[in-house]
Amino acid sequence: MNNTQNDHEMTRDDFTILSKETVYQGYFRMAKYCLKFKLYSGGWSEPITREVFERGNSVAVLLFDPVLEQVVLVEQFRTGCLNNESSPWTLELVAGSLATDEIPRALAVREAQEEAGCDISNLIEIADVVVSPGGCSEKVTIFVANVDSSHAGGIHGLKEEHEDIRVIVKKVDEAYELIKSGKITTASTIIALQWLQLNYQQVRDKFLQKIDQIP
Repeated sequence: MNNTQNDHEMTRDDFTILSKETVYQGYFRMAKYCLKFKLYSGGWSEPITREVFERGNSVAVLLFDPVLEQVVLVEQFRTGCLNNESSPWTLELVAGSLATDEIPRALAVREAQEEAGCDISNLIEIADVVVSPGGCSEKVTIFVANVDSSHAGGIHGLKEEHEDIRVIVKKVDEAYELIKSGKITTASTIIALQWLQLNYQQVRDKFLQKIDQIP
């Protein structure tokens, strides 16, 4: 083991892309990179070749009703979960992919309407999450937003995008239990719900205060 210490914080200046090519272009894109990067012990790595799944960045938003103390989730078929032992239908946050130059908050508002039929307000950014840094370029910006869940439900989604999305409303404590029982497995959903659990009273008070200010 090399115990050489290096306190240098690595930045975008500490790697070099030698070549890049698109090896697959379909619904998503796969790129092959040849690159090298600086080593903590000094010097540079040997040139390495890696394939990266480039699907762009996305947004996910937890719809939280501070009055009824409920969250609005969605369930839909996911091809990335075809090998799941239980089911490829996943319970998750409202989410969508960012188009070029699209604003994350604007996308969150639009997806809440398209996927759940809900109007949202008072978005709070939770985190920017790198999904799978070993081979995927995607970053997810996660929000929590204020929603009135009293009439939430039904089937939603855009027909032209082959979406068939069921809205599921749960009490907050029930949603926490779904994580414990393994019914919720998507990373952004677990992150958002556990963040809400840690910050519950502060978020609820803030959302209720906003509601009280409406004439």
